[in-house]
Amino acid sequence: MKLLIRAVMVMALLWLAMLFTGYGVLTGSNKNAAGLGLQCSYLTARGMINAQYLHTDSGIIGVTDCPLLKKSGEVVDN
Repeated sequence: MKLLIRAVMVMALLWLAMLFTGYGVLTGSNKNAAGLGLQCSYLTARGMINAQYLHTDSGIIGVTDCPLLKKSGEVVDN
């Protein structure tokens, strides 16, 4: 029972941290537009957001993979 309570408390603290900082955690990605686009989905404290990036395998132009964390435009203290 203590383990369950601690897990819930840790999840609540992580949610509050995401709420006040505005960051989201990567949940998934899809290639689109003939492999030149990359759509990344992020879980934030306010819901899911999507970000579009230019994608190349080399990383010279655009990104090779989605960033693990993304700052959203909606933050509680703005």
